[in-house]
Amino acid sequence: MRLEPGANDAVDVRAALSRLRRASGLPVAFGGLLAGTGRYRINELAGTETTVLRGLDILQGNGLGGKAVALSRPLAVTDYSVSPVISHEYDTAVAAEGLRSVLAVPVIVRRRVRGVLYGALRRPVRLGDRPLSAAVEAARELEQALLLQDEAARLLSLTRQPTAADPAMWEEVREAHGELRVLAQRVTDPLLRQEMLAACGRLAAASSRRPGAGEAVPALSPRERDVLACVASGATNAVVAERLGLGPETVKSYLRSCMRKLGAHTRLQAVSAARRAGALP
Repeated sequence: MRLEPGANDAVDVRAALSRLRRASGLPVAFGGLLAGTGRYRINELAGTETTVLRGLDILQGNGLGGKAVALSRPLAVTDYSVSPVISHEYDTAVAAEGLRSVLAVPVIVRRRVRGVLYGALRRPVRLGDRPLSAAVEAARELEQALLLQDEAARLLSLTRQPTAADPAMWEEVREAHGELRVLAQRVTDPLLRQEMLAACGRLAAASSRRPGAGEAVPALSPRERDVLACVASGATNAVVAERLGLGPETVKSYLRSCMRKLGAHTRLQAVSAARRAGALP
């Protein structure tokens, strides 16, 4: 699993901070992800007046965020600099930004703290349930995005494994291809989505070089390929619709179009034809 936050992670953290500010009403939000053992780096800022917090490393147990990480639960203080319930290693940076009331929420993925989000005011006010609940919800959405990133990374690693000499591995790669196409529809970062779809294209191209393959690739649309990839995994129309966020009749329409373009009369014939043509691995 990655320790250093990447560009895709930064996009998700920024989105979480935007949601936190919008839903909580707090004007300042900042946060970051795991950057080493017991160390969390604040890389993303929203609503700040300075950059003093950027690049600050939060150690587990230290300050408000470090304590939230250590306890794996949200925490808030009314006046950061004089709060008796936290340590004060970061007072200088917090004071330089003029922050008083601060909350911190850990981001937990598979029972492991992967980051921390903060919301803050520049006056000492007891933070109620609304801002805390909004911050928790933003953290939960970031957790789901990071889970998605992890799964995409796992599937992409499968696509890079040599498969030509191992028919059993081809089945695993085919499964990864279908999952990648579905996941790509849920990824918000365009660069990661592009990488995932490019990997799908490489898998399909590799399949067309296998013995018995090599027919002309039909002009299938991206959505038609998505539907066929799901069908190839054995999914019913109802399951395909759920995975892709489509209506059942829309799935049937895509399938009819696929079969017409591929000269097939059944779903399985369409999948086989797409594989021979290199549209699917």
